[in-house]
Amino acid sequence: MFNAKKMHIKEDEKPVIYQVFTRLFGNQNTMNKPWGTKSENGVGKFSDFNDKALSEIKALGISHIWYTGVLHHAVIGDYSQYGIKLDDPDIVKGRAGSPYAIKDYYNVNPDLAINPESRLNEFESLIQRTHQHDMKVIIDIVPNHIARNYHSLSNPQGITDFGEFDDTSVEYDKNNNFYYVVGEDFKVPKAVNNYQALSGEKHILSDGTFFESPAKWTGNGSRKAQPNFNDWYETVKVNYGIKPDGSYDFVNLPSGYEHLNYQSHYDFWQKQDLPNSWYKFRDIAYYWLDKGVDGFRYDMAEMVPVEFWSFLNSSIKVKNPEAFILAEVYNPALYRSFIHLGKMDYLYDKVDFYDTLKAIMQGKQGAQTLFTAHQKTADISDHMLHFLENHDEQRIASPEFVGDANKGKPAMVVSSLISKSPTLLYFAQEVGEDGSENAGFGKPSRTSIFDYIGVPAQQRWVNKGKFDGGLLTASEQKLRVFYGDILRMSKKNVFAKGDFSALEVHTKYVNDKESLLAFTRFTENEIYLIINQFDEKNTALEVVVSNQIIKKWQLADGQYSLADQLSGNTNMLLVKNGQGLINLTIPPLGSLVYKMRQHNEK
Repeated sequence: MFNAKKMHIKEDEKPVIYQVFTRLFGNQNTMNKPWGTKSENGVGKFSDFNDKALSEIKALGISHIWYTGVLHHAVIGDYSQYGIKLDDPDIVKGRAGSPYAIKDYYNVNPDLAINPESRLNEFESLIQRTHQHDMKVIIDIVPNHIARNYHSLSNPQGITDFGEFDDTSVEYDKNNNFYYVVGEDFKVPKAVNNYQALSGEKHILSDGTFFESPAKWTGNGSRKAQPNFNDWYETVKVNYGIKPDGSYDFVNLPSGYEHLNYQSHYDFWQKQDLPNSWYKFRDIAYYWLDKGVDGFRYDMAEMVPVEFWSFLNSSIKVKNPEAFILAEVYNPALYRSFIHLGKMDYLYDKVDFYDTLKAIMQGKQGAQTLFTAHQKTADISDHMLHFLENHDEQRIASPEFVGDANKGKPAMVVSSLISKSPTLLYFAQEVGEDGSENAGFGKPSRTSIFDYIGVPAQQRWVNKGKFDGGLLTASEQKLRVFYGDILRMSKKNVFAKGDFSALEVHTKYVNDKESLLAFTRFTENEIYLIINQFDEKNTALEVVVSNQIIKKWQLADGQYSLADQLSGNTNMLLVKNGQGLINLTIPPLGSLVYKMRQHNEK
């Protein structure tokens, strides 16, 4: 059960989330054969997250660990001795399987356990270890879809499987868990580009067929008995009471509920007759909260109605008010309704902010354009999660992104310090992993989530289980120190709660401004000025602090000392006639995080 006394994360700190792909974190096998098996390429375990590993993660400034790929999803491996049915390669992507095709919501991936029979106990022990290191635990819930071969072996008493009591003679019924293609059997998609399951390797179930009668709608909404190869054919769409014509089979929230708290939302839903799938996911969330999980990351949340999120999240918050709720939403038009009506704590700040920052890193846009993207979510910034990498995005160091992990350094400073938004760090980002491995189903530039594979830069940090970075290069070690410095700094009150203002930058050459970005974060007690260079050259510049900002800071004319929190170097802010000026030279891909002393040094 949740025990608030165990956790010591300060309420005024910005969360810093470490997303780790659990099966890859501690894998020490370096073979990296495309489509390799567990025995060939290796697989990490829950036990890899020992006290040393967790203490090193905590030292980066991490407050929450998002253990990705924990739940029992479809996987090509023989666990029949534990009562687990074989999964059919024709409806599994990769050999290790997609973590977003959940096969059993009430148990965990047997690949991750030393003893698969005790896999749930091993994960519960990991939850306890994580808490002992003063970090909270997040896992995925994927409400939009489940594995096409879903079958739970671990349902608690009174819990039935998805679809167990569906009326399969109709396309839709409010209390069906799935939608059906009545009168047609499922057909495996026609392969493209000479694709073969398991790259053509023989398997007892790999025959181009999978029995499902009648066929169900596919996870991304395809209504065909034979979905397209590019559809999410390994999954089926969950029915939340949205009729095939798009109309709702449940009540809408009354006007004004966007201003009410989660208790009011919870009370409202207790009086309603709701689709069965709503209760199924509430029971799943409750189950994991009771196991000690502290929160959830929701996959493709925008594909599920916001009313359901109001129901689920208010139910979670009534049970555990401190629960952490993060959602993947890519439509900016939905941001505010999912926060205010759906009661999400945090949403991905991908569209606009991340996409703009990526373009700046790649030299496709001027740095100043980020201020426009930032302004679009200024009113909800404390609900928007910032990141530079995650399992869906390219590695910074990959040639397909920018080809050099150091080019991510100014972006990391900006991303983590510009607003009240919490920050996500993807494992091995801090040591410059480039994601270049040919894993099989997964393609280079993104570390594969579908295959058994080693992560070379991560393995150098793991150092044969010592978790001390002993095999990292000097530049990789330096990069990890940098990430830790920035992430720990981002949790300071001034960055969690302080105000923001953009700063003017003047240079000798007009074009130089394209790669420069400067802003300030401040409270009544602290003032920081952050200057960033996205180009690979030294640049002499002036940073101008406007009269309006100087007035807010209540600074008299004079000189004020500045100390760079990254290098320790000092500089001076000159205030004259109510306007501030800083002269400096910024190094290639450099960032200066100046903290101003609070006394006048005239």
